[in-house]
Amino acid sequence: MFRRTLMAGAVALGLAGVAPAQAQQPIEIQFWHGLTQPLGGMLEGYANEFNQSQNRFRVVASFRGSYPETMVAAIAAFRAGQAPHIVQMFEVGTGTMMAAGRAIKPVHELLRETNIEIPFNDYLPAVRGYYSLADGRMMSMPFNSSTAVVFYNKDAFRRANLNPDQFPETWEGVEQAARALRQAGVTCPMTTAWPTWTQVEQFSAIHNIPLATQGNGFGGLNAELRINNPTMVRHMTNLVNWQRDGLFRYGGRDGAADALFPSGECAIIFASSGLRARIQREAQFQWGVAMLPYYQGTTPLNGIIGGASFWAMNRGPNAQRSADEFRGVAEFFQFLSRPEIVRRWHVDTGFLPVRQSVFQEVERSGFYTQNPGADIPIRQLLRGGGSMTENSMGIRLGGLVEIRTIIQEEMERAFQGQQTAEQAMNNAVNRGNQVLRNFERQNRGG
Repeated sequence: MFRRTLMAGAVALGLAGVAPAQAQQPIEIQFWHGLTQPLGGMLEGYANEFNQSQNRFRVVASFRGSYPETMVAAIAAFRAGQAPHIVQMFEVGTGTMMAAGRAIKPVHELLRETNIEIPFNDYLPAVRGYYSLADGRMMSMPFNSSTAVVFYNKDAFRRANLNPDQFPETWEGVEQAARALRQAGVTCPMTTAWPTWTQVEQFSAIHNIPLATQGNGFGGLNAELRINNPTMVRHMTNLVNWQRDGLFRYGGRDGAADALFPSGECAIIFASSGLRARIQREAQFQWGVAMLPYYQGTTPLNGIIGGASFWAMNRGPNAQRSADEFRGVAEFFQFLSRPEIVRRWHVDTGFLPVRQSVFQEVERSGFYTQNPGADIPIRQLLRGGGSMTENSMGIRLGGLVEIRTIIQEEMERAFQGQQTAEQAMNNAVNRGNQVLRNFERQNRGG
């Protein structure tokens, strides 16, 4: 009797040990992103697909506000020991994140420690280079990479007796088109989203002029802004004059002007190629896509990438992640690198196909023939024969988020008639350089 009782107890204990294992909950991976609808919903859909593809991990994707708001929230959460496992960070935050030390888990370390491979050698050079160290080691996971393009209202062009199938290549031609649109009764011939990105950063790269010294910051922390150069001042002066003449409307900071084009309010917008998804859903008119313009006498170079990448984060200064948690992050990143995911994101949104093999496959499929303009972002990145200069490689400035805000503030004062365009650029340089010096002091030797 004693032996039977002992055996029965042992079996019960064994079953008690098995039951929790069978009912074990998946490891939760918190993923904070800054994409509004419809893009945010698409991204969250990929997280759900990953969750359904396996049962060990569960990615919980949540919208945390605009890119700058998401960055501030992630930093605050890290300090409180509650950082998300993954945060989506826009490209201008790259320099800041690379200097964030123990707050981040570099992707090259993540993959090495989990023995997971992602074919980064197949990623577009402009994309891969932006998020890697000088020796090629990846710091973050590229995903929604974009570049700035022009979207224009073909119906409005027809009403203004402009060729709806040919957008002007030069800024001189854009001004003429804007005047024709204005004469035809269009109250907002053109606007711009992300003013500093499209009209300062992209403009500088395309015209092969430095945004800052030290190769736009790639060469070191002691970079200084150079956006008060004659070409940039000329362009900013034109924007101010065009606003005064009713040819251009300042639509606000960051992505505030995005809605002005699909609503039909403005006939031309300089914006992220990722705006395509919203335009496809909302625009009630025929529209086209074109490369960003340049001034006559310029041999235009490639545009630079925008969008965002995904950064793996440690939990906090004194709170570590488990190996299993980092394994889940790595497996999710590997899932997002799958050709079918990269292809679908590109085709559905207008963001770049970050993998070269996917771009070639989409091209062979005839998608670009059936969807004119969908290949413009890639073509623009390759403009100039693909030979990037230090002015068109990208930007690696610490504190660039704050610098963007400064530039927008100075632009707004010029648009309001409180200062000239030249004064705006000089003030932006002086204030922006102070941000760079503060960042250098905080991160020197780090």
